[in-house]
Amino acid sequence: MDEPALIQHAQRGDLDSFNRLVMEYQTPIYNVAYRIMGETDSAADATQEAFISAYKNIKGYRGGSFKGWLMRIVTNACYDELRRRKRKPASSLDALTDLELNPDSSDPQLTSHAESPEAHAERIDLAQVIQNCLNRLPDDQRLAIVLCDVQEMDYDEISKAMRVALGTVKSRIARARAKLRECFSHHAELLPAEYRLEGKP
Repeated sequence: MDEPALIQHAQRGDLDSFNRLVMEYQTPIYNVAYRIMGETDSAADATQEAFISAYKNIKGYRGGSFKGWLMRIVTNACYDELRRRKRKPASSLDALTDLELNPDSSDPQLTSHAESPEAHAERIDLAQVIQNCLNRLPDDQRLAIVLCDVQEMDYDEISKAMRVALGTVKSRIARARAKLRECFSHHAELLPAEYRLEGKP
């Protein structure tokens, strides 16, 4: 894929070129949205909104990582939705905390065609545990940890994306990691050995 050429064509209004970019990046963009939102429908909505916004604003793209540019757009879409939820809470707490993950919607990066059925099942279980633990975090902590550990953004970038002070970002990430560590400790048997806490099986 000649990404620079596709971007240039898309900036001139070529929808086919933009659609090729969408096909290239829709899976990683959706996966990040799912990690943040914790629900398949919300993640799909955020992904669609992000690509619509990207198409409308692609003339403003000024180079650098196109994937990073898309990631920032989907992050903003998720963040706006989380803020809307906070202003207008969901009628059911279960809607925010229940895990809606199935093998077909799990992160494809966690799946390998060469693995055994048992190994595949273990990977699906691990993906479910990770998302369930993420879902238990407050929205602001979940967003911060996903931006840091999934998108691999630095603290300054996260601070700008979340529109909060740098110290607040560091605090949210530290608290999120502590809560995730505690949550993972209850499922140590699913974790690779190198990720298990000392003294745990």
